[in-house]
Amino acid sequence: MASSKEFVEYVAEQLQDAGTIVYRRMFGEYGWYCDGKFLGVICDDQLFVKITPETAKSFPDVPKAPPYEGAKDYFLVEDIDDRSLLTQLVRATWEVLPDPKPKKRRNPNGSV
Repeated sequence: MASSKEFVEYVAEQLQDAGTIVYRRMFGEYGWYCDGKFLGVICDDQLFVKITPETAKSFPDVPKAPPYEGAKDYFLVEDIDDRSLLTQLVRATWEVLPDPKPKKRRNPNGSV
């Protein structure tokens, strides 16, 4: 079951204290970014946040599950209404993830 646009918009609103949230359709579901970094996915109207070694230690009580079959585990945020937890988890994850690599520019004739 695909996530509803309304749920995705609600999640983005709940995450607004963590930074600038952007989401994009990906493979029938949604990927989401905070301040330019990819932090997770929204699948089947559930919020998933990347797990790092640091956040795994800091947030041991947040459940973990794969967002889809064959995926590695992510944090599964069950209480979307807990803005404090969301903000802490997202900011802690954001802090340790590397900056995105700059995209290569294509020249006008299509080669890289």
